[in-house]
Amino acid sequence: METRVAIIGIIVENSESTAGLNSILHDYGEYIIGRMGIPCRDLGVNIISVAVNAPQEVISAMSGKIGRLDGVSAKAAYSKLVFDRGGEDNA
Repeated sequence: METRVAIIGIIVENSESTAGLNSILHDYGEYIIGRMGIPCRDLGVNIISVAVNAPQEVISAMSGKIGRLDGVSAKAAYSKLVFDRGGEDNA
């Protein structure tokens, strides 16, 4: 299985969508390397970055599901390197 490392940048403008967001992140937990959240209370938004190592289709599906939540935006940035299941570089 070929995987790529990516960062999914998430902006949450509707705090009522956080339960749905956390559910999606839980569903894809096996692919998540780490995550960082920054609450911007004075602006009324939360900024989250999620680092993943997964097949490109999985990253795209995860980002798409997150982006369809009400008041949530998501974009993925992919590494150019492709890895096999063991983490070896195939590029």
